[in-house]
Amino acid sequence: MSNAENPAAQPLPTLSRSIEGRAAIVTGAASGMGRATALLFASQGARVVVADLGEDRVSEVVDQIAEAYGADRALGVVTDVSKPEDIKHLVSQTIGWADRLDIVVNNAGVSRPNTTVQEDDEFEEAWAATMAVNVTAQARLVREALPHLLKSDAPRVVNIASTEAIVAQRGLLSYAASKSGVVGLTKSLAVELGYHGVNVNCICPGPIQTGMTAKYDDELKAKYAKARVPLRRYGRAEEVAQMTLNLCLPASSFVTGAIIPVDGGMTIRHT
Repeated sequence: MSNAENPAAQPLPTLSRSIEGRAAIVTGAASGMGRATALLFASQGARVVVADLGEDRVSEVVDQIAEAYGADRALGVVTDVSKPEDIKHLVSQTIGWADRLDIVVNNAGVSRPNTTVQEDDEFEEAWAATMAVNVTAQARLVREALPHLLKSDAPRVVNIASTEAIVAQRGLLSYAASKSGVVGLTKSLAVELGYHGVNVNCICPGPIQTGMTAKYDDELKAKYAKARVPLRRYGRAEEVAQMTLNLCLPASSFVTGAIIPVDGGMTIRHT
């Protein structure tokens, strides 16, 4: 009997479920899902570059990681991802510190009120700012990181989009368009970079308790969740971070181009 016919004779698992010792860039890492991702990666032994706006906010996360896991586990780099020179600086600082780059998590994002009936200047400013951060920055960071990712034995890119790429609401025209762009970008990168062994995937978070959703009344959020989300609650930032981690594991070596909602089932609910 061959091994194929005898499951008991199959080889033991060999694919690693550890990111210990790997180096990761997480943008938008000073709050919300980005912060949860940075903390989770550090807890799993990765060296994490915390990239975000504001030196105080970045330092707070770096200090938290250092206190819990060691001073060599995190580097803070103040970064405006809408600026190409900041992205170049971010990757340069990462390599100078860690001498490697295995994982890029494109998490930074903005949401601006934007409609077709806005005044021209207001519309143009909101549209340009949203696209620059939510889509263009992701493509630029992957391009800048690619020479270093190609040296990794398990290079991973995770782009954070939104369920606004799947369903939409009024008043967020550029946000919905940008997150749809992230989905398209992910698919194209997965096809292009798959030839080089780089896995590129996308997560679409639904209603998550973050700073971006904190402005909404808790009672209204609870009502919304019960009406729209099969799990009947908002998600937690760590629940998105855990999915990001899963996609970055060396064991997730045959997953690329996937668009994964983390939304409590919201986008599959018909009524």
